[in-house]
Amino acid sequence: MSATPRAVLFDTGGTVLDWHGSLVSELRSLGVDRLQGIEPSAFVNDWRRRSMRAIVGQVRPAFDMDDVHLRALDETVAHFGIPALDPTAQQQLWRGWHRLRAWPDFPPALARLREKLPVVSFTMLPLPLVVDVSRLNGLTWDAVVSCQMIGVYKPHREAYDTALKWLGLRAEEALMVACHNFDLNAAQDAGMKTAFVRRPLEWGPEGPPDPHPNRSYDHLVDGFDELVTAVFGG
Repeated sequence: MSATPRAVLFDTGGTVLDWHGSLVSELRSLGVDRLQGIEPSAFVNDWRRRSMRAIVGQVRPAFDMDDVHLRALDETVAHFGIPALDPTAQQQLWRGWHRLRAWPDFPPALARLREKLPVVSFTMLPLPLVVDVSRLNGLTWDAVVSCQMIGVYKPHREAYDTALKWLGLRAEEALMVACHNFDLNAAQDAGMKTAFVRRPLEWGPEGPPDPHPNRSYDHLVDGFDELVTAVFGG
């Protein structure tokens, strides 16, 4: 990409936040006897899959991703044959999504990008969750655009067009950054520039379902330091 974008938009749930490692830690911290013998990695991956299936592509649903995470948690518990969690344990584990840790290479890259460009969280996560994780990880965004606010969830074209409209950007002026092909493909179809950041540990030892780009994107990088260099042409 020859020109520096006017703004950089980040997928947040998997690209910026280590949901897998964070939720595995949350699960282990419960210390509930009946969870013994359950592989934490398999549990949180199943939870994530159920959540994504329930939210991706929704149009004006009567629920948000917090609601989905809670419902999917109960489904995952049942799937693994675990007796229903008591309310305290259920709430602690569910609220773990609001305590997700960022990938270590993201906060310094975010600060460097913001020295010259607006940086936006463009996410399917609900706004309260983004506020909580941003404060926890010391992340300062110039704006947060949640699909919850738009009412239309990725990968619908309306979500991308609305985010661009709200930010006062033409599509070609915005760079969409993600580690997921479905997000980048939709952004590219909307006319945005794209950057694929590899997150090989997003799903833990199992590995991500789409670790490699399935299209030609403007940038392909292994980490956020490399992304900053690519964006600024260094």
